Formats: sequence, structure tokens, C-alpha cells
Amino acid sequence: MLAQPDTHLEFAKRSGVPINNDDGTPGFGIYVHWPFCEAKCPYCDFNSHVRRREPDQAEFAAAYVKEVEHFAALTGHREVTSIFFGGGTPSLMEPATVDTILNAIAQNWSAPSGIEITMEANPSSAEATRFRDYRALGVNRLSLGVQALNDADLKALGRVHSVHEALGAIKLARETFPRMSFDLIYARSGQTLSSWEAELREAIGYAADHLSLYQLTIEDNTPFKALHKSGRLIIPDDDSAADMFDLTQEVTEALGLPAYEVSNHAAPGSQSRHNLTYWRYGYYVGIGPGAHGRITPVGGERTATSTEKHPEKWRRTVMEKGHGAVEFSGLLIDDQWEEMLLMGMRLKEGLDLARLEQFGRRTPHVEAMQHMLDIGVIERVGNARIRATRAGVPVLNSIIAELAA
Repeated sequence: MLAQPDTHLEFAKRSGVPINNDDGTPGFGIYVHWPFCEAKCPYCDFNSHVRRREPDQAEFAAAYVKEVEHFAALTGHREVTSIFFGGGTPSLMEPATVDTILNAIAQNWSAPSGIEITMEANPSSAEATRFRDYRALGVNRLSLGVQALNDADLKALGRVHSVHEALGAIKLARETFPRMSFDLIYARSGQTLSSWEAELREAIGYAADHLSLYQLTIEDNTPFKALHKSGRLIIPDDDSAADMFDLTQEVTEALGLPAYEVSNHAAPGSQSRHNLTYWRYGYYVGIGPGAHGRITPVGGERTATSTEKHPEKWRRTVMEKGHGAVEFSGLLIDDQWEEMLLMGMRLKEGLDLARLEQFGRRTPHVEAMQHMLDIGVIERVGNARIRATRAGVPVLNSIIAELAA
């Protein structure tokens, strides 16, 4: 069992003291993917699966331990800066399963007391006893998939909870965990600018220290894709969605939860340490079915990893081979440069140009960068960083393409 942290959210919010143990470095995170859900949402393209019979959690826990041991042997002894249970619906995990995985991480790497340990949860699986058990095991941050604050839209999104359940889960999470975040989706079918503003202001009233606010996107190979293609699902056009994005930035900043990444908003010092590891281009190990990672094996170069997506096949493979990896590819230095550019430009703190030069030994396209500075879609942050401006975020993909040319 990992020790519980000694934090006080209200003090941290007042003082600006980081409560996520963020020292500004990229970090070394562990991502654990639990692939099972009660129902598959029609907009979701994540690796999530619905089973009529609940999986044998003891068998899966044993496979997670083996895969932890495999990747720990590859990376060598490292100090973990964050652990994130994602999915799927990790709050369907039995506390004993979580305990087994956390113990394996602590035994194979160094996991200091008080590091950020996040668990994603659905409001429909919010139980006081289970939440208290997770907290006792060391989980100190909960991320709730609320998605909407009206029942009609929750039903349209395929969610299995009601607004009443969502608000109950938020209250329970705030009572149980030092830190709590929840997700909302905007630019939904039939949504207007005024209705989104009202919903956003309501959400901030319930929020503790963090909100994730995502624009609805139509992903390939989802039911929403087919509905949208047939004309049966109509979402706000690009201009309306851009207006909603702008409004989101204005409201969250005015109410104390400014953006620190394109879709993520937090009180000062309360950013997700784990997600900062991704965006700062740190190292992270992906454990579980369909998990991705970026690691550096002992004596090797930065390597991209991914594991078998099918849960039962992943478990069988791990028990036979010790791991479920289906990709283990060394990244060329130019690939690393492009990945860091892509991730770093999403951050409010900006892209660290000096560190970027370590990957490929080159700066972004100088003429393109100067042009974008001139027209105001990017700006400098001090002498060593650049970032997208408010006007630049909606065209971020084009900015990145120009900088990489």
C-alpha cells in the first residue's frame, strides 16, 4: 500500500503551492489501462470492452503484475512521479486489484509517498465504500466522466448515469479525495453558446481544482460517425464550436480555472502531474490491454510501446511471455523532435525550445516561426519558449505543420 499524501487543497489553491509534486521536469509516469466498461459510448474510440460476465479480476491482476515486472526490468530503477488508472472504467476494479497493481509498482520502481495517483471513474460506479477503499490504498485524485449536466444530452451521449447521479458522485469525490476533476463535452448536438455558458458556470461551481473540457469530435469506427454521415446527428459548425472554445477560455480564466493545456483547466498548482508528463514529452510506461508508452530501455534509445488491445488475448499473452507488447519500436531522433513539438505546443507554459534542440539539434522553421509571431498566432514565453495564442489554438495543427516544415 502506498502512503497517503499530506495535502490540503484549500491552502494550496489560496497560496498557489503545487499539490501535484510538480517540480517542472518531464517526469516518469505509469499508465494502467483497465479496458472494461458497463456500456460502450457511441462517441468513444478508446480501447474499451463490455462483457456479459465480469472478468476474473484475480487473473487479470496477476497479468498486470507480470507486465509491471517486465517493463521495470527494461527501464531499470526509476522514481515514479505519477500513476494513472485509465480506461475503460477503472472504478469497476475491485480494491484488491488496485492494491495488487500499486504494490507491484512500488516494489519494482521507486514510488515515493504523496505522488499523484489518479483514477478515472464513472458516476454510475460511484460507491462510498469503494471510494474510501481506493483512498486508503493511496489514490489521491479522482477524475469523473460526467460529460454533460442535463439528462437529455447524457442519454444522447450514451451515458448510463443521470445528472442526479453525477452530482452525487462529485459530492462524494470531494468528500473522499484531496483532489478531484471531471470531464465535460461541448459542441454537442443542439447546444447553443448561451446554454454552454450556463452549463460551464454551473460546472465550475461544483469543481474542486480541475476540469477537462473537450469539444465533441466525430471519430472513425464509432456509431456517431455513421449517424453523422447519414445526417441523423448534427453538431455545431466549426465557427460555432470556435465560439464555444473562446467562451470556455474566458469563463474558466475569470473564475479561477485557467487553461494550462488546450482542453484542461486547473487552479494554480493543481494541474494533472501525469498529463504534464505526456505534454512535456517525459517517459511513461503503458501497462494493460491497448496501453501505449514511451520508455528508454537500459542502455537504449527512446522507444514507443503498445500492447495487445483484446483484453483476454492480452492476459493470455502476458501469462505466456511475461508481457503483452505488440509494438516495441525505437524512435528516430527526428520522430522524437516532431513528437515533442506536437505535445509541447499544447501547453500554456509553452514549448521548451532549448530542450527541443536536443532532439534533432534544430529549432522550428525560423521564417515560419517569425511569420506566426508577427500575425499573432504564437507568442514567446520568456526567452526560451513559444506557445500558441488564444487566436492560434483553433489552428494549432496548421501551426505545428508550419513549424515542422
